[in-house]
Amino acid sequence: MSELQFPPLFQGVPLEGQADPFDKAIALAVMGTDPGTVAYNLDGGILRATLIFTPEVPLEQAMTMLPVCGLGFQAALGALAPPEVAVHLEWDGNIRVNGATCGRLRVQASGTDPSATPDWLVVGLELEFESQAGNPGENPDRTYLMEEGCSEITPDQLLESWVRHTLYWINRWQEDGPRPVHSDWRGLAQNLGEEIEIGGEAGTFVGLDEDFGMLLRTGDTTKLIPLTTLLEGTS
Repeated sequence: MSELQFPPLFQGVPLEGQADPFDKAIALAVMGTDPGTVAYNLDGGILRATLIFTPEVPLEQAMTMLPVCGLGFQAALGALAPPEVAVHLEWDGNIRVNGATCGRLRVQASGTDPSATPDWLVVGLELEFESQAGNPGENPDRTYLMEEGCSEITPDQLLESWVRHTLYWINRWQEDGPRPVHSDWRGLAQNLGEEIEIGGEAGTFVGLDEDFGMLLRTGDTTKLIPLTTLLEGTS
């Protein structure tokens, strides 16, 4: 495989075998590696990649990188896949292709205080190209790119495209604020306006606050679930 091509200021850290790019990115971030580092592993029919950020805003705003990376993925797959392939994004990071779960985004930061600026924040992408169990179609709520007309797309192509399109959305957010991110993300949102259950709580997903917190309505009460509740932990 030839060396992957990333935009300026992005640099790749390729991994092989069972090495987890999410864990690797956290280790690199703790050591103070440059922002824009892309740790990735393309082995085994799974695209696994993690971007490292060094935010300059409080965590509650920096968490916007999760939906930003989701928009980047939707644009990336949209540029490579047949036009009938539809991508939708769930608030908690799950990615749906043609209505079924196909992958996820995950996030971790150096701390959990919403008002403090974290030293680092990482967003990981995991996407399965084919069933690891060899039984595609057994679970109707689970799909794989190979089953959705995307057999000509390779993991390296999709990774390069994801980084490029995510950079575009980072720049939009920095230049224009959260409004365009909100607008486009809402158009791709799964279950918006519907009854859902998340984190053990049930209600109607009625919208988002400025920092992408979920507004969950139960009866006459609307509760805010901050995006920071999706953080996997601290180091």
